[in-house]
Amino acid sequence: MKTSTPTRDRKPNARQKAWQGMNWISQHRRLGIYLRDGLACAWCAVGIEDGAQLTLDHVRAHRDGGGNENTNLVTACKRCNDSRGARSVRKFATVTAAYLNHGIKPEAIVGHVRAQLKKSVDVAAAKALIARRGSVAKVLSAHNPK
Repeated sequence: MKTSTPTRDRKPNARQKAWQGMNWISQHRRLGIYLRDGLACAWCAVGIEDGAQLTLDHVRAHRDGGGNENTNLVTACKRCNDSRGARSVRKFATVTAAYLNHGIKPEAIVGHVRAQLKKSVDVAAAKALIARRGSVAKVLSAHNPK
């Protein structure tokens, strides 16, 4: 007869603590990355004016050693972020190009994602927008005329 070992309550390590809910990144930096990327998905190019729900995507996954640096984060619509899963940049770009079906090549998507990562993030501009509007959600809603 096999006995199960009791589950131990483990305390999260520092890396795990940094990934708790929405608190893993400041709202200023989040908005700064959205602004850097033109308020549009780096994968499919759908913008908030088209109804995209913006999220942040780790280009190199956390489980593969990727961190929360600006040079590892791109804006992604919820659909792309949810569907990417564990696929590499190149594999997901290939799937995205096929899905978009308008002649874009996977290499162009990879190039765009890499170009976004090289741009600087203007956190000061994001802070100023949040100060004027009150929140990231209010800033984004001002750019999404529904």
